[in-house]
Amino acid sequence: MTIWLTGIACLALGLVIGAAFASRLGGGPARVRELEEQLRRLRETDREYRENVSEHFSTTANLVKQMTESYKDVYQHLATGAQSLCSAEVASRLLPANTDSVFEGSLSDAGETGMLPPKDYATKPDPSRKGALAEDFGLEKPQLESEEERLDNGREN
Repeated sequence: MTIWLTGIACLALGLVIGAAFASRLGGGPARVRELEEQLRRLRETDREYRENVSEHFSTTANLVKQMTESYKDVYQHLATGAQSLCSAEVASRLLPANTDSVFEGSLSDAGETGMLPPKDYATKPDPSRKGALAEDFGLEKPQLESEEERLDNGREN
């Protein structure tokens, strides 16, 4: 009889422990709703963050553009003042020539935007030499032994 009571007690205890673990690990519908809500909040936070980053860089671009225009205006003011207030010799020493100017020069290459496209090559002093952007620049190729040298080395060994 005690064996039966011990078995029933162990079964009841096992059911209680199993139910406790199932409720903690299973989650049920409330846990699923909680996780879905958390996912929705994270997506919303991510969307807001991306919008803030886009707005930040857009504002930064506008401010840099304004700063560049202001710098250009100051430069033009200095150039005009130097040309009108100083002799030609002094003005040429104070401000670079048109071809060396910061904002003027070969605008034909720049197109309508006034900006030059980036160069995707590196200049080199001699056209026959490899450029710095070549895949094998600075690498020495190993000299292969000629067929005769290999045969001669094989005979000596």
